[in-house]
Amino acid sequence: MLSVADHDFMARALLLARRGLNTTTPNPRVGCVIVKDGRVIGEGWHRRTGEAHAEVLALRAAGARARGATAYVTLEPCSHHGRTPPCADALIEAGMARVVAALRDPNPQVAGSGLSTLAAAGIATECGLMEAEASELNLGFLSRVTRGRPWVRLKLAASLDGKTALGNGASQWITGAAARRDGHRWRARACAILSGIGTVRADDPQFNVRGVSTGRQPLKVVVDARLELPPGARVLAEGQALIACAGEDGAKADALKRRGAELLCLPDGAGRVDLAALMAELGRRGINELHVEGGSRLNGALLDAGLADEILLYLAPCLIGSVARGMFDLPELASLDGARRLSIHDLRRVGDDVRVLARFPRSGE
Repeated sequence: MLSVADHDFMARALLLARRGLNTTTPNPRVGCVIVKDGRVIGEGWHRRTGEAHAEVLALRAAGARARGATAYVTLEPCSHHGRTPPCADALIEAGMARVVAALRDPNPQVAGSGLSTLAAAGIATECGLMEAEASELNLGFLSRVTRGRPWVRLKLAASLDGKTALGNGASQWITGAAARRDGHRWRARACAILSGIGTVRADDPQFNVRGVSTGRQPLKVVVDARLELPPGARVLAEGQALIACAGEDGAKADALKRRGAELLCLPDGAGRVDLAALMAELGRRGINELHVEGGSRLNGALLDAGLADEILLYLAPCLIGSVARGMFDLPELASLDGARRLSIHDLRRVGDDVRVLARFPRSGE
């Protein structure tokens, strides 16, 4: 029977896991709390790939006191050798009496074997405490492991009449400074930022994280079917750029490669980039969360392909007119029955603007 104290200690483990929000990719965000006689004796969270896992750090802090204690961990302890030894073995060697996990690890290399290894060693195990919260923290990791592609977030800034730019393309700035700072926090947690050639040519963005403490920058991905990206574009300035194209023109490709860009040719047979194949390739490369800052064409194409998971929308208290540019390039509907329905996951004010996080229903919902 799980107690109020169990919930409190798991809540603490989840808070610890959030400290790795911007750094753990491609690994999951995991926290661990070790408790004995009602007192915390060790804590840890996974900081970045290749470094010690949360359980190991918590065990180091607890030392010999861990024998007979309870470990609260936000994800099932691993049972396989990767960059680090199995955490399940470390918990057994420390003499833990009980392990409570929030979420079963869907990774085929684990998938229940961590908990079963602990149980076989005589350790009491429980799983599912605050599962929804742990899943939310690792929605990108779970998406990549179970679906083979990242969690795709479309970020938009628009006026109250749903426009993202004037008819002439001017869009800086529709939203206020607070919303823009908040947008960088979402960039920081993402593994990659995706945009289309239209947005890159019009705005010449850097697509990096600014004003947020982070030890890494997301991979920059540009959908550019005909390799129209200028070699002097700022998106190429800091390296780590991937250009998804439909065909490689020799001279254009060479110019981009000299700037350090990697080209990925993924034609769809109609002269465009195969977006589903791109998502699969990003998943193969360990991209958990994909942050999209594109125009209406790319946003519409991702929706049409069923590849968008949620919309992060900043709404500014202004109106900019019917001839301004919209958020999505989608075919006209003959009936409202064809409307794409979403659920509001979060709604809050950010400075003078309103931030809406809305999600598309997943298959089976």
